[in-house]
Amino acid sequence: MKHVVAIEDLHKRYHLDDEVIHALRGVNLRVEGGQFVAIMGASGSGKTTLLHLTGGLDLPDSGSIIIGEHNITDMSDRQRTLFRRRRLGVIFQSFNLMPNLTALENVMLPLLVDGRHAAEVRRRADELVHMVHLEHRIRHRPAVLSGGEQQRVAIARALMNEPVLILADEPTGNLDPTSSMEIWNLLRDLSRETGTTVLMVTHEAAAAAHANQVHVLKEGQFTGIIDSVGTPDAALVAARYAELAD
Repeated sequence: MKHVVAIEDLHKRYHLDDEVIHALRGVNLRVEGGQFVAIMGASGSGKTTLLHLTGGLDLPDSGSIIIGEHNITDMSDRQRTLFRRRRLGVIFQSFNLMPNLTALENVMLPLLVDGRHAAEVRRRADELVHMVHLEHRIRHRPAVLSGGEQQRVAIARALMNEPVLILADEPTGNLDPTSSMEIWNLLRDLSRETGTTVLMVTHEAAAAAHANQVHVLKEGQFTGIIDSVGTPDAALVAARYAELAD
């Protein structure tokens, strides 16, 4: 199957006063189309840096990131912004919903900002709120939605532009265990049923266990791969992670 993500020899350093922090040290990654892949690592392992670079929010010091047919490391700032808006979906830990908009309006927002016709946008949004089982909450604003419901709105919003890739940044970090399980199952099912490629960063074995494959990141380098095949066996993932992150 064709790779949706191809990352080659990625390096990223940050300068903090007189200290140089080597956040990523020659990272290589391939993600096939339609896969749900997790990057698992402790705080400070470099996983959020890797996600930000993949989303074009920052540039590496060296290496390349190819998404689909596009090398985003060769793009200008404006080109990366447009690519992110039109070809990527992003799911944040803190939901990042507009508080004054309804659930439906939040889902519609990316395509409206891009100048698409309102009727076309509404049809697409209606399909997606049904897909994430929120049709009964479309007129409610974020303040009256539960955390799990807000994250489902965010997932529907991320799907609006039919993205080549969805990036999920600790998507259940602010949720209770029951809501977290619902979101992990939803991401897994969306990947299976729609062929959407999902790249998620997490430190939780229970989250990573829902992915087809788990790449373990330690101190800016991958140390191994856990093939979980989408079976939510958190104990298995935790045991293998302990071995690979040791």
